[in-house]
Amino acid sequence: MTQSAAAVPTPDLQGDAPAADSAPKVARWQDYLALLKPRVMSLVVFTALTGLICAGKPVHPLLAAVAVLCIAVGAGASGALNMWYDADIDAKMRRTRARPVPAGRVQGADALTLGIVLSMFSVMLMGMALNWLAASLLAFTILFYALVYTAWLKRSTPQNIVIGGLAGALPPVIGWAAASGSTPPNAWLLCAIIFLWTPPHFWALSLYTSEDYAKAGVPMLPVVKGPKHTRLEILIYSLILIPVCQLPALTGLGGPIYLAVSSLGGAIFLLLAIRLIRSHAGDAVDPRLDAGLYDVRAGAKTARNLFAFSILYLFLMFAALLAERTLGLLPFAPLSFLEGFN
Repeated sequence: MTQSAAAVPTPDLQGDAPAADSAPKVARWQDYLALLKPRVMSLVVFTALTGLICAGKPVHPLLAAVAVLCIAVGAGASGALNMWYDADIDAKMRRTRARPVPAGRVQGADALTLGIVLSMFSVMLMGMALNWLAASLLAFTILFYALVYTAWLKRSTPQNIVIGGLAGALPPVIGWAAASGSTPPNAWLLCAIIFLWTPPHFWALSLYTSEDYAKAGVPMLPVVKGPKHTRLEILIYSLILIPVCQLPALTGLGGPIYLAVSSLGGAIFLLLAIRLIRSHAGDAVDPRLDAGLYDVRAGAKTARNLFAFSILYLFLMFAALLAERTLGLLPFAPLSFLEGFN
């Protein structure tokens, strides 16, 4: 699924994109850091670290640090490849037009090279320092995000974020595999939580950024099915997600702190989803007050609130698992038929 030189996406030099006769821009180190999507990387690293700790296997601190580094670098590589391929549509969207490649501060070929080099480095180091199961999962995640999601699903189906969400859901499995050399059901339960969390999280965002996606020709759900249908889908996924988030308390993965956080957070999540479906979020044209993610007009605040809380909810659940393991709090004893989950 590689592209020929003639097919490499280039920024659209019309409208919001930089003017063709603008002065050449010099890339700074911050621009190359931005290619790695550090905010996304931070969540990936956190969930991967949770998987590594929850595996419950003794790992030398240096090797644990190497595993986390490899996952962080792999996530950054995915981000660089994504920004290279998506430079044409990023240039058309208000939220992404200032990214280094469409803004002309970094050449597309440089972003591609960085992504390939970091991908190879992270996978090879993971394999040699930890194990090749974790390395294989890391390689699969990078390829899935870059080729399946970015190059195919994102531009072809409104289910892009549903299927493509697997890439963002795999880091805790990679962390677990790095620590134990195995991927038991509890590792995949963490993956399932992130996988089911992803659609309501991103669809809430897309409700108030749908004009961007329409302009760029990206078939996000609000663009194809409309905001009313999107709000319904968010509620449906929320109703599926919240019970799944309680399962770690039954499988020997989570304890009382986790159960309290997942239950209370799930109730708030559901309340926000109900408020969202009763609102008109997404009906207005571009309700943002600026290019950011959170400054929106009143009509879009229900979508903004769910989007913001979804990040906090996921963070708090994984933080609860980490806290229980760090403090030595024993998780609830699993039901007898679930003992094999660990």
